[in-house]
Amino acid sequence: GPFQPKPFHDSVILLSTLPKVRATHPDCSIVLYFQKQEAECLEIIRSESQTPAPPEASGKEGCRTEWDGVSCWSAVPVGQSRAVACPDILHVFKKSKVLIQRNCTELGWSFPSPAYHNACELEALGSNNDTEAKASGPPRAGYFVTMKVLYTCGYSTSLAALFLAIGIFSCFRKLHCTRNSIHIHFFTSFVLRGTAVFIKDTVLFSDESIDHCTMSTVNCKAAIAFFQYSVLANFYWLLVEGLYLQTLLLLTFTSDRRYIWWYILIGWGVPMVTVSVWVVTRLQYDNHGCWDDYTSLYWWVIKAPILLAIFVNFLIFLNVTRMLAQKIRSPDISKNYKQQYMRLTKSTLLLIPLFGVHYVVFALFPEHVGVDARLYFELVLGSYQGFLVALLYCFLNGEVQAEIKRNWGKWQSSMESNVFNLATQDFTA
Repeated sequence: GPFQPKPFHDSVILLSTLPKVRATHPDCSIVLYFQKQEAECLEIIRSESQTPAPPEASGKEGCRTEWDGVSCWSAVPVGQSRAVACPDILHVFKKSKVLIQRNCTELGWSFPSPAYHNACELEALGSNNDTEAKASGPPRAGYFVTMKVLYTCGYSTSLAALFLAIGIFSCFRKLHCTRNSIHIHFFTSFVLRGTAVFIKDTVLFSDESIDHCTMSTVNCKAAIAFFQYSVLANFYWLLVEGLYLQTLLLLTFTSDRRYIWWYILIGWGVPMVTVSVWVVTRLQYDNHGCWDDYTSLYWWVIKAPILLAIFVNFLIFLNVTRMLAQKIRSPDISKNYKQQYMRLTKSTLLLIPLFGVHYVVFALFPEHVGVDARLYFELVLGSYQGFLVALLYCFLNGEVQAEIKRNWGKWQSSMESNVFNLATQDFTA
């Protein structure tokens, strides 16, 4: 069969295992690169086999075009040689001027000289040391398994907290208001995000025998589209929280129910339109793989609206801070109103930079930069964002705590009254 140098092949396999626990896997571009090169080479071989040899070449032996698992070697007569460079994959292989040569002998193609694994050095993954990169196989595999356990625990914790928070806001009538309705929608977007992560992991990575880099099924594309929708909804409901806070400060607590449908349109409608455009674009112009490659230019259909939402939220952050400072210094505002302003703003002003900064930082750098930091922020810390939101907007909310205490007291009084009535009935009977 075709010659495949094992050390180099093992290095490619090591790289291709990186994305198995990532939100997406741009490193699949390595696998796709070799698949494309192989397809082009096999097409040349097929064309040569269908083209009859010229009369003057009959009887002469030579080496036919061959794909060796890494490079395509064009046909040459016996006694001649071919030379190729290392695969040109940016940020994967170090730049090298070394040419790999193979001679055509009477026995066929010779082995590559120098060998691929000596001529083509891999860039270190998350390390500046080649020795660390070469020794990072099993430890990094364990590292990614640990990451998966951490973000699974994180999303599970967040989902439990979010469901409890939604239940609290829904069950207590005194908590029914526009502000808490927006909080419920915000919580729901996090529930969708956590659910989307588990669905995506199940669809893409449940079967280890399937190559997720080449998977291109309707199920996996639908899972990725749902995941992108949940991420967009997250950012746009955070934008709605900022817009609502600014509206409250501008309108000074006047009626705000007329804005609720605009908020719903922004929070759920804009992500739906964006993902629909992205899906149609991928179907028409880039319908390969599972649509989870950040290297595609069409990824900006998703990324640009998210960056826009973060930018607008940042402007709201600055404007709300300015308005809050003015209102707190104003002698016309009562102490009670000042406390309300502080209570309303502290959670949102904390969440806006917390959710937006890391996304902007990573969006401005290529995917290969800061892989470990990106994984940690997007997967591990990101998985606990839902819990943080539920904590700030619900569990630490004084209004919620007071309502729970009031209803708990009523329930206890009711139970004591029922026990007393039962005891009285038994005594009179």
